[in-house]
Amino acid sequence: MESTPTTSRQAVAARGAEATATKAATKTRPAARVGDGNRRRGFASMDPELQRRLAVEGGKASHISGRGHKWTAEEAREAGRKGGLISRRKPAAKNNPQ
Repeated sequence: MESTPTTSRQAVAARGAEATATKAATKTRPAARVGDGNRRRGFASMDPELQRRLAVEGGKASHISGRGHKWTAEEAREAGRKGGLISRRKPAAKNNPQ
């Protein structure tokens, strides 16, 4: 059986209508209004040990895929030097005619 573009479009439209009907049947509120506003969501609501375990898995996966970065002593030294220079920089004097 061959499918024509019209048939495919009709099938997609029918699925969209079903999804809309299902969504309308379940009442949802915007995420910003859910709860009392003080509850933590996402990773913040997880147990710290679970957060750590997930972060470790992500770090290992990034290194396995070749996208991870391991700092060398020289790179770390240079980054620390740059950060120290920025944090010790004096703010520019505004409206100082000297």
